Amino acid sequence: MRILVCVKQVPDAAEVRLNEDFTIQREGAAHRMNPADESALELGLSLRDTHGGRVTVLTMGPAQAAGMLRETISRGADSALLLNSPAFAGSDTLATARALKAAAETLGGFDLILCGRRASDGETGQVGPMLASMLNIACVSNALDMQMADGSAEVTQLLENGVQIWRGDLPLVVTLCEWSHRLRLPGLAGLSAAARAEIQTMGPEEIGLPREKCGAQGSPTRVIHVSARPVGARPCRQLKTVEELLEVMPSRLWSCVLRIRRRNWLPRPGACRRKRA
Repeated sequence: MRILVCVKQVPDAAEVRLNEDFTIQREGAAHRMNPADESALELGLSLRDTHGGRVTVLTMGPAQAAGMLRETISRGADSALLLNSPAFAGSDTLATARALKAAAETLGGFDLILCGRRASDGETGQVGPMLASMLNIACVSNALDMQMADGSAEVTQLLENGVQIWRGDLPLVVTLCEWSHRLRLPGLAGLSAAARAEIQTMGPEEIGLPREKCGAQGSPTRVIHVSARPVGARPCRQLKTVEELLEVMPSRLWSCVLRIRRRNWLPRPGACRRKRA
């Protein structure tokens, strides 16, 4: 089974800075692998260990992302590819998915594509489903786990009120929740392989992608303004009675409060007031 794991290098949450055009400043900042992508990598390695095959890791980013790719090889990945070119700078989710799709086709196609459900620096959750749509294959988002049974995929998907089991045939794109799998530690053999590994680098020309479809030029999304909430500026109000609470409480919670009152979990207005002498 040929498995492609798409990962992203994201800035440390405490070190995020923006450029003048509101894009994230990635050069010179502390970085790490996106947490949800770590889950995707671990699942890919586990499936390969069980069913055989190869795991290829793909990322798009600056030259320093090669260090992250070496880390994935030390954890067990078989090969890694870095999409790196000034033409990719400023890519939104559409341009990113377009580049990943072109790279996946250039590498010869895959039975399974895994990625995190969202990146911690953008929180859009759009790249995985977009990639599946461009490749014209099915996508299962917010996955907790995946097993192979009788040649078909069995994916456990997280829902708002529980989970469901999704069964289907490969090829498939699956996006993983960030806390679903803990990435294994590197061993001595993995560290040695990472030190010897040659990280393949490609630009738009190598993957057959026109430059007008890359980066900011190929991105329809535009960030107009970014603002931060001043620390300590949130208005606060002290509520002393249930009536004051109900004034600011959404109407849909009224029935809940009434049920609580019926069970005597909340005192009625004035029930705890002492009479003055």
